[in-house]
Amino acid sequence: MTKPLFVLDTSLIISALIFKNSVPDQAFNLAFQSGEVLQSDATIEELKTVIQRKKFDKYVMEEIRFEFLENFLNSARLIPVQLTITECRDPKDNKFLELAVSGEAAAIISGDEDLLVLHPFRGIQILTPRQFLDDYQANPET
Repeated sequence: MTKPLFVLDTSLIISALIFKNSVPDQAFNLAFQSGEVLQSDATIEELKTVIQRKKFDKYVMEEIRFEFLENFLNSARLIPVQLTITECRDPKDNKFLELAVSGEAAAIISGDEDLLVLHPFRGIQILTPRQFLDDYQANPET
């Protein structure tokens, strides 16, 4: 049986880094434990930009953020995205839909209302971190 594929939005990844043992951190860990996490050039670029923001210095030292980023990039699967989706009301979030469709993901995990209102999107679940934990801890084969 193949492992399910997941897309994590940037906010969830940053929250997992900053707030250990939080719901986003638990969802982040469960995604890697129960499946495979996908990334694209566009999602990587956004993550690299956001993780460098000085406002995060008060939570996590820059060196630790870069180490986290390197581990994430080495652990997630890079998927080439060659389609354009324009259906999200926030154009910056279309990259997560494009990645999910291109990689045939089972779910996008996000707390972003602009994505959540599209659930399900072309057969792909769009779940909050809490919903993901509830669904995948109870039914890891989902």
